[in-house]
Amino acid sequence: MSNSISIPELTEDEARNELARLAELLVQANTLYHAEDAPEISDAEYDSLKRRNAGIEARFPHLKRPDSPSDQVGARAADGFSKVTHAMRMMSLGNAFNDEDVADFDRSIRKYLGLAEDTLLAFTAEPKIDGLSLSLRYEKGELVQAATRGDGEVGENVTANARTVSDIPQQIENAPDVLEVRGEVYMSHEDFEHLNARQAEVGGKAFANPRNAAAGSLRQLDSSITRARPLRFFAYAWGELSEPLAETQMTAIHRLQSFGFQTNTLTRQCQTTAEMLAHYHEIEAQRATLGYDIDGVVYKVDDLALQARLGFRSTTPRWAIAHKFPAELAWTRLEAIDIQVGRTGALSPVARLHPVTVGGVVVSNATLHNEDYIAGSDAKGGTIRDGKDIRVGDWVQVYRAGDVIPKIADVDVSKRPEAAEPYQFPTKCPECQSDAIREEGDAIRRCTGGLICPAQAIEKLKHFVSRKAFDIEGLGAKQIEMFYDDPDLPIRAPVDIYTLQNRDAANLNKLANRKGWGAQSASKLWAAIDEKRIIPFGRLLFALGIRHMGEAASNLIANHYGTWSEFEQAITVASACEGPEWEDLLGIDGIGEVMARALVSAFAQPAERASIDDLVAQLQVQEAKRPDNTGSPVVGKTVVFTGTLEKMTRAEAKARAETLGAKVSGSVSKKTDILVAGPGAGSKAKKAADLGIETLDEDGWLQLIEGA
Repeated sequence: MSNSISIPELTEDEARNELARLAELLVQANTLYHAEDAPEISDAEYDSLKRRNAGIEARFPHLKRPDSPSDQVGARAADGFSKVTHAMRMMSLGNAFNDEDVADFDRSIRKYLGLAEDTLLAFTAEPKIDGLSLSLRYEKGELVQAATRGDGEVGENVTANARTVSDIPQQIENAPDVLEVRGEVYMSHEDFEHLNARQAEVGGKAFANPRNAAAGSLRQLDSSITRARPLRFFAYAWGELSEPLAETQMTAIHRLQSFGFQTNTLTRQCQTTAEMLAHYHEIEAQRATLGYDIDGVVYKVDDLALQARLGFRSTTPRWAIAHKFPAELAWTRLEAIDIQVGRTGALSPVARLHPVTVGGVVVSNATLHNEDYIAGSDAKGGTIRDGKDIRVGDWVQVYRAGDVIPKIADVDVSKRPEAAEPYQFPTKCPECQSDAIREEGDAIRRCTGGLICPAQAIEKLKHFVSRKAFDIEGLGAKQIEMFYDDPDLPIRAPVDIYTLQNRDAANLNKLANRKGWGAQSASKLWAAIDEKRIIPFGRLLFALGIRHMGEAASNLIANHYGTWSEFEQAITVASACEGPEWEDLLGIDGIGEVMARALVSAFAQPAERASIDDLVAQLQVQEAKRPDNTGSPVVGKTVVFTGTLEKMTRAEAKARAETLGAKVSGSVSKKTDILVAGPGAGSKAKKAADLGIETLDEDGWLQLIEGA
């Protein structure tokens, strides 16, 4: 498989194989670089492999491998390093790639906080250092621990090595009793050149690039090697604190500087989006002369109280974003347009390109999104590429969005072959020839074949057994393909997995006699399947592969309803998309109407519902684990918010209530325990009064949950 197949167009099987290939390549690259000092790929190629791996994992999170390179920093963790569990998770950042993305970031924050467009909202802007993230823990002013980021939750203990870095103070004065300083270990261009010169003098091998040299140097088992390497450290953040550092990001950075840490002098406070973008371009213009590697600019909300209100998504903070520098561009010939069918029936066009190098990576495929994109228009009917369509034979400009996903930026119509015809998007599924329809308001054309479409059926089954779904050992993508076409032991639906052993017994135990199998391997498969008859609620819902339902949304719903039976009853009643159960579903923070309609639609389809019911009959579905809300006055209670909230936004109120173990609903019913009514409360307040439901104003609600 080519390294550059566009990530959105990968099938699950291709993605799984690609992740395995990338894991092998990156392990080899790290071993050659860090253990043998003999890298065989360039810095750009290494970065590309890492970013591609991360991009595929983002697109297919359930396929992330236990040995994922995303969880490795530099080389594979050596046995000599102990592990450190971070007191506060070291998060990654969301990305912005253009000015509009930055404007969207500003708008999303204002919307979440309920701030008007003309309300002053300050940000900081700082260079994004291309190095190795490091966490430094100080207790009563003494450096007691240093840890790499690792997978964000668990890193490597590199305390002895960190003590050799001159930019890292061993002791600090006037600091909080507990202070966890976070920043980036890096190597300057000048120091990197001197290091390689010294390597040459002693007959050693040259290092490939400053970032990998820094990462490898910090992760040496022998700290004397680290001491001999010219490592530097920029402090820009913090983790656990016994007391606040300051009230703003900027003053906190100044305080870190007063403790003796190096902070980046290009960090600025910006009052508007225009100032943020101006500083971005100022840093971009200096990029080549800074003397160290950067790959973008990070924007953060300056007010730390607002940062706390904004909080975090599952993997990224809401209050920060990385504005990446532009991707590289290249021109090449479009040789063909292929159509791939995904597990939701989506027909996805893929550009097959004459191979071309973009950003150090050979690209031979690119995403074409949908039929509108090919025709030269966006989802709203507006023009893109000045309305130029894309045709087979065209000379096209390719770029890599975020240096990961290849896309087509432009078409040179002056080089278009005379015989080139406008592309006719198929109205029949290329896999099963069923009608491929495009619903009103949907940018994607979808196959209507459902389970009779091999592409959909097999991909759904592969998703069902994937790592973050049922994760049945010995039953992966290859085995699903084998069993799907098996004349004696077919697996065409999830329930077939759980009847497989009985069908094999009735078939004279044929599986054990097949090539590549045996009595022991068959027995292990039966045991692995039986082990997964007990399944958490959220995993089961995610495994069903319902459109729009990702892992996070599945867990949100599981936590809301608690038990499968309660969920099933509610979702059945909500199928009409109206009434209290429907409002209750929509009231779950993070579940929108599109997702809710897809969910109730799946359970309302007789064939699909029968398939789900048959499956559940074979399982024991575990009740969703609720957070430990000991002492919470609202745990287990159903809360409804109505009217205008003046001290918090509706999103904040919902998030806070759910954190305390409450169920937040969008409508008042007999199940409601508390109505929080702000100014402008209407029919909900009247209905609550009629039902005798406890009603609080916003101050009363805040007083109730104070200290919880």
